[in-house]
Formats: sequence, structure tokens, C-alpha cells
Amino acid sequence: MQEPAQLLFIYGAPAAGKLTIARQIAALTGLPLFHNHLVIDAVIPIFPFGSAPFIRLRETMWLDMFREAAAEKRSLIFTFAPESSVAPGFVDRVREIVEPNLMLRLTRLTVPFEDQLARIANPDRAAHGKLVSPELLKQHAQELAACEAEMPAPEISIDTARLSPAEAAREIVKKLGLARRQPEAT
Repeated sequence: MQEPAQLLFIYGAPAAGKLTIARQIAALTGLPLFHNHLVIDAVIPIFPFGSAPFIRLRETMWLDMFREAAAEKRSLIFTFAPESSVAPGFVDRVREIVEPNLMLRLTRLTVPFEDQLARIANPDRAAHGKLVSPELLKQHAQELAACEAEMPAPEISIDTARLSPAEAAREIVKKLGLARRQPEAT
């Protein structure tokens, strides 16, 4: 019996390890990775982060990808950082689009603030235009925490300070019962 198609929706604070762990999961499962910054990188050269056109285009592109994946019953991994420029109810809109064709699997990555501060300036983050300033993180910490608190309860939650990215990925794959898949034909 074939496993149902899934949207593995990985969310968490900046520097929680979302992209690093998602890449590990993709390697273990063969699932394609649609990470948050693919869309941000496409929109930001034209419209500044947080501007009305940026917000509209970013959400439209995210939701269109999920709609098409659901229509084709194509599993995928998505990474997401809850923050104030994302309209409330985003996950509900995703759920409405993907179910019943894709099973939405919410996975939260957490990281203690001290570890988050230590990771935030990692040069790999700059390559994707991610937040790299400890000062900005400190300035927006309460706002980011409030946005994350508004997310629906996850199916699983992983503290990324206690596990390596590879260990975290294996734990997620195991807990969610994800199987190794062959890449889907195009």
C-alpha cells in the first residue's frame, strides 16, 4: 500500500536549523525541499521585505506551489519562520488547500535563545539573505516568539540544541514514519 502524499511543514525560530535539517530529511527520504527563501529570494529583488506587494506575492507563490503539489499528490518539505509579515491563519489556508490530497505534518524546531544567538551570525545564513544580526534578533525576539506561539500545535517538536542536524532529521523521519522514496517522475 502506498504511503499518502505529505506536506512536511517544518517551522521554528530563526537559526533553529530548519533548512539544515530539512536538507537532511530530503536526503533520507527523497522528498523535494521547497524552503522558505526560494520564494523570498524571487520576490525581494523587486519589492522590499514586508512591503504590501512582497507580502502578497510571497503568500501567493507559497500557496500556488502547495495547490499544485496537492493536485498532483506530490509530497514535499517546506520550511517556514513565523513572523509578523505573514498574515494570521496562514497554516489554516495551507491546510484548506492541501487536504485531503496531502497530509499536513507540522513539525516544530526549537532552540534555546542562547544557542540561537550563537548560530545567528553563521556565514551560511547570509548566503540565503537570512537574519544574521544578534542585535536585530534581540530587538525582535518577543515579536518572533509571539508569532511562533500563534502557530497550531505541531505533530512533533524537536529541540535542535540537543541533537545534531542528522540526528534531528532521523528522529523526525522515524517519528513521522516517513519512508525512503524514489524521486517522482516529472
